[in-house]
Amino acid sequence: MIQITKEGANSYRFFLKSSEGSTLLNSVTFGSKAEIVETVKGLNPLLERHGVFERKTDHSGKFLFNLKDISGKVIGESQRYGSEAGMENGIKNLKNRILSLVDLEESNFIEDL
Repeated sequence: MIQITKEGANSYRFFLKSSEGSTLLNSVTFGSKAEIVETVKGLNPLLERHGVFERKTDHSGKFLFNLKDISGKVIGESQRYGSEAGMENGIKNLKNRILSLVDLEESNFIEDL
């Protein structure tokens, strides 16, 4: 499931959720709903590219990853994980979830505007 929320006059964000409803990826802020729709439609091809997942450790030692578009711009961030293995499993779960959302069309989004 992909949930789109409006956060201000011209700011939107999307959340890619598991089938159970937990958030797998929080997007950066976008200036329009149309920009989000185009970004989401391009998620499947991203999975075939090397280097779209940036693995990181925060200041408290927790693991997380960013998802980048083809130009290298961060489009979303994961939750924090207690272990590197947990983060790798989170990447695997996100990939599987994107692949399971066969039709990444706007009609399949849930909007909270």
